[in-house]
Amino acid sequence: MTEPARIRNFSIVAHIDHGKSTLADRLIERCGALEAREMQAQVLDSMDIERERGITIKAQTVRLDYRAKDGQDYVLNLMDTPGHVDFAYEVSRSLAACEGSLLVVDVTQGVEAQTLANAYHAIDAGHEIVPVLNKVDLPAADPARVKRQIEDVIGLDASEAVPISAKTGQNIDAVLEALVARLPAPTGDAAAPLKALLVDSWYDSYLGVVVLVRVKDGVLHKGQRIRLMSSGMAYTTERVGVFTPKLVNVERLGPGEVGFVTAGIKEVADTHIGDTITEDRRPAGEPLPGFKPSVPVVFCGLYPIDAADFPELRESLAKLRLNDASFHYETESSAALGFGFRCGFLGLLHLEIVTERLRREFGMELIATAPSVIYRVTQTDGAVRELHNPADMPDPTRISVIEEPWIKATILTPDEYLGAILKLCEDKRGIQLELTYAGSRAMLVYRLPLNEVVFDFYDRLKSASRGYASFDYQVDGYAESDLVKLSILVNGDPVDALASVVHRSRSEIRGRQLCERLRDLIPRHMFAVPIQAAIGGRIIARETVKALRKDVLAKCYGGDVTRKRKLLEKQKEGKKKMRAIGQVDIPQEAFLAALKMGDN
Repeated sequence: MTEPARIRNFSIVAHIDHGKSTLADRLIERCGALEAREMQAQVLDSMDIERERGITIKAQTVRLDYRAKDGQDYVLNLMDTPGHVDFAYEVSRSLAACEGSLLVVDVTQGVEAQTLANAYHAIDAGHEIVPVLNKVDLPAADPARVKRQIEDVIGLDASEAVPISAKTGQNIDAVLEALVARLPAPTGDAAAPLKALLVDSWYDSYLGVVVLVRVKDGVLHKGQRIRLMSSGMAYTTERVGVFTPKLVNVERLGPGEVGFVTAGIKEVADTHIGDTITEDRRPAGEPLPGFKPSVPVVFCGLYPIDAADFPELRESLAKLRLNDASFHYETESSAALGFGFRCGFLGLLHLEIVTERLRREFGMELIATAPSVIYRVTQTDGAVRELHNPADMPDPTRISVIEEPWIKATILTPDEYLGAILKLCEDKRGIQLELTYAGSRAMLVYRLPLNEVVFDFYDRLKSASRGYASFDYQVDGYAESDLVKLSILVNGDPVDALASVVHRSRSEIRGRQLCERLRDLIPRHMFAVPIQAAIGGRIIARETVKALRKDVLAKCYGGDVTRKRKLLEKQKEGKKKMRAIGQVDIPQEAFLAALKMGDN
């Protein structure tokens, strides 16, 4: 057990690609936590998908032993955090377990939107922040300009910012010395009743549920009877340890220490992130503040391509949920796609990562319906209900008010792309709140409807700025809007999987686009297939897939014209009858292509 004065708990926060995981590699290397043969790039990014995409998805922790220049030995608990806006929940969990942060800024790019957002998260958590200027070895590096940006945009003193190159290992010792000298030591009373914050939990096939904890007061040791304060469930600890980054068992964890505990917990659902762990016989008086639970903001339906794979999909989702508490799902059925699940995600990247993991780790081939957000519907009888699926929208005559979620978006962009980005935000029904400058970069703050952002906003922002703009957002409440349900009818039957909620001003354009796309995707049948877009009982767009026609006049040579007319009339009657009883098969490719369609 290490005394609190010799412990430093810190997070590394930054924008995407500014070098968090590479800096973590150098710190692990410098402190000798892994031998040279065990080292690999981004050693804390354990998932294949993290390595391929070059992003961090799960926050990881590692305990490092460091002997400072003053000859004292210190224990450094490092939390490497994700940079993408969808995983801000992972960042908030890590920050709650630390007293300080390293704010990493790329000196070729400067302060970006996520740099700003994560710096504010750390300030809100009461952290001491040490600015670190990364990539100083590159020819385009401009440390003086970036220091001014940190002071002007974030409001932090950057005079003692540490210039480093995480790639080459230049000046890494200065970072370690700054951690020891400038970050506060944790506080806590070892004699007080046990109080430990549950930071994260995941399922291990050998150990069962592994719980990551930060001890605030008291001592956590093997064989101790512990209780989870939110559920009141009690367990006996089987193993207590730390990550170095390998699992190492220890006898006990004292105040200020970060480690893991296993206690025969069967399901991850039994452990609530942010809960307080205390002693069963001598419980703490009140729980720790914890932090807000994750709230899904984007929903979509996931269906197996082969309906027989439904039980397998249910099992796969249950297993995935064990290691991703921020992902939610419930059963639903669709007339067009059969049985599937309505799933909730923290954002579009989260959605993409989950579907990719289902495909890779469980071999599932899926159809994902168009992403939608949670609408709030107030009915004429005063009842308020949340709408996750457009197909569940009540009859328009029973709706008094529809509200949609809005976000507060921060966009940082070089000045020359400002016009194109302003136009994009206006097209997406945005409301400008402020426009300021930090050197040659403009900082825009807009209120935007989340519904418009989930489709293709990020892609179009990158196109408009040639990849130079950065974007961050936070949910900013609900507001009343003129929204309608856009239904798609194929041969007179509604296709619920293609239904969507859109703003009335966009409904005709979107309806026409969907009908045109489906006309090209649905194969021709023996009868004409009408494709219609409707709002309530009003058809707003229509396309027709022409019928395949047999040449019934081929054998009719010579003779009176009435013979030909009779054959054509007979064919026409047959087509009408066929259309009345015929089934239109919409191929899976048509669904996939129609659902991928953005607001082009």
